[in-house]
Amino acid sequence: MATLSAIKFPTPTGADQALSKLKNLQQQQLITVHDAAVVSWPPGKKHPVTKQGTNLVGAGALGGTFWGLLFGLIFFVPVLGMAVGATIGAISGAMADVGIDDEFINTVRDQVTPGTSALFLLSSGAVTDRVAEAFKGQEMEVISTNLSKEAEANLKKTFESSAAA
Repeated sequence: MATLSAIKFPTPTGADQALSKLKNLQQQQLITVHDAAVVSWPPGKKHPVTKQGTNLVGAGALGGTFWGLLFGLIFFVPVLGMAVGATIGAISGAMADVGIDDEFINTVRDQVTPGTSALFLLSSGAVTDRVAEAFKGQEMEVISTNLSKEAEANLKKTFESSAAA
């Protein structure tokens, strides 16, 4: 089963750097990256810059439409106004069907702010200790995953301890 994770970085370039590491880890067969997208929010800008990972699209990929809808809900809905309320409601319902609910959207919206970045990752088959080792010393925070609460807590614990080292 693939895991969808949102990981926050304290700098606008942190998510790009992490994606680069993940591509390298994938070449070493230490993780399978089905799809990824990066949100980077430079300081002083009104809106973040979003981009889909390149050369990662496979059978499990979510695709540009999915990422566009998700990022639209998270980062741009507050500025769209009420005229598109019904459409947004329908999109929110569709996202909930794939496990992305209002809580996820609001959590990401609250935590990804100017001067930060986030990596949205659809992955599977991670050799957790080796992946954590590759990220040792890199400051980051797992915002949310679609794992069970216990598995998500273990993932957060693993990456928090590797960032602290």
